[in-house]
Amino acid sequence: MHLVFSANEVPEAVPYALTASTDINAKTDKMSEHQLTALTMKLAELQSQVLRLNALGDRLANDASIPENEFNFQQLPPAGGPLLQGQTSHKKSLAQILIEIAVLEQSLRHEENQLVTLESVTLGHHIENTSYLSGRPITKGWLSSYFGVRKDPFSGKPAVHKGLDFAGKEDAAIVSTASGVVTWASDRYGYGQLIEINHGKGLKTRYGHNKKLLVKVGDVVNKGQIIARMGSTGRSTGPHVHYEILRNNAQIDPIKFVYRKAK
Repeated sequence: MHLVFSANEVPEAVPYALTASTDINAKTDKMSEHQLTALTMKLAELQSQVLRLNALGDRLANDASIPENEFNFQQLPPAGGPLLQGQTSHKKSLAQILIEIAVLEQSLRHEENQLVTLESVTLGHHIENTSYLSGRPITKGWLSSYFGVRKDPFSGKPAVHKGLDFAGKEDAAIVSTASGVVTWASDRYGYGQLIEINHGKGLKTRYGHNKKLLVKVGDVVNKGQIIARMGSTGRSTGPHVHYEILRNNAQIDPIKFVYRKAK
């Protein structure tokens, strides 16, 4: 038995069936759209991580003087090999792709942490290699007072001077005599505005009476870097820098280091 309907006699169940099918397709499309958005966001995050890794890698390669054509983070490494025709590719669901991206993201994060650690180690080696103390803490000026007993400029009585004084013009550059880490950058009694730098192996330098400090505690400074501007803060009679060298927290005469030949 066959049912035949005219155009005006379509059963009411048919439109409902069509509507239900349309709703299911719409929900499926909406779900796929959400998954596609999530996938796009994940890819953007991975791209940002790769860019950070490239920047870190380039900086490390440059510091290590590695030839650009041998270690270029901006290009894919050469690759190849025979094509195995027997292998067939299988389509993966969006959910499976998202899982694999999450695993890759975790791996990239681990690699980034390793590169950051390597950068810190490289920086530490750089400090160690340039922590050799030598030279004057000024670029212009003259040695105005030596280490040892001298006539105190305020009392006129004999007093021990535990550093060297270098006089010059106000705002003249004060430079670090070796690479190291800043451990003090503030006012200290008698010194005025003081900078103290730890160079490792028990050695520290101090730069006192500054007008302006250009570094802060925790900064890594290079040999010859301008760290302050000359002034007359603290117990001072005019623009100069009071320069000290400490070995195991005891002041020693800096004069031999001042005339020491740089490595």
